[in-house]
Amino acid sequence: MTQTVAEKRRAFRALHEQGRFVLPNPWDVGSARLMEHMGFRALASTSSGFAWSQGRPDNGVSRDDVLEHLMTLASATDLPVNADYESGFAHELEELAANVWLAIGTGIAGLSLEDIRADDQPGFYDTATAVERIRAARAVIERSGEDVVLVARTEILLSDPTRVSEAIDKLVAFADAGADCLYAPGVAEKADIAAMVRAVAPKPVNLLARNPGLSLAEIADLGIRRVSAGGGLARAAWSAATRMAEAMKAGSFEGLASGTSNKQLNEIFSRD
Repeated sequence: MTQTVAEKRRAFRALHEQGRFVLPNPWDVGSARLMEHMGFRALASTSSGFAWSQGRPDNGVSRDDVLEHLMTLASATDLPVNADYESGFAHELEELAANVWLAIGTGIAGLSLEDIRADDQPGFYDTATAVERIRAARAVIERSGEDVVLVARTEILLSDPTRVSEAIDKLVAFADAGADCLYAPGVAEKADIAAMVRAVAPKPVNLLARNPGLSLAEIADLGIRRVSAGGGLARAAWSAATRMAEAMKAGSFEGLASGTSNKQLNEIFSRD
């Protein structure tokens, strides 16, 4: 490794200050190093992708599992890593703050916190409570002295895509509370995306790539700074493996010929 944690954090913040970048979501060391080899400038973990790689459902891994995973990813690549830290694995603010401190210690460059309740109750935190949680995370980052990008997420559009105005209001409140980047996975319409960008400007917005009809150029025209895939890459990998296995079960092995060659993979992964 040639980049220090501080250098990776500086590079990650600089990416948010101008231009656009794509943030792929690897789920293990191999997929992270593949993304680095392909020339991406930063990575983001995926809670669902990691959980599936462990044979568990999304949100089915513990805080300690995730901390170990984040440390492994951050130390495996010279690229900055943004952490999908779910809801911080805590309901009480004091415990949330402690968990944010632990996440910073893994070497991550960014930390995403969502507004899904963490007290075993269904639904989402109301805006006032969610804002308190973002402020608590901001305070920990400031106290640490580390230049970690804080990403505040609202997940409400994933359950009800009509609640765009509510999502925008929540993101504005998060921006005022100290979030560096805002994120509402599930927003899809051009007009809604543009409205979201305008509402929190000049702070950057992350877009979850879900609409295949939008090109990166069109997304950039809407003012989006960064684009991520969430569990999309992991789902695609599982889909490919499932198709191959189904064909094998049916007696056909032709699909195996389409796999990446051993030689190419060995070259990609031949590194210290």
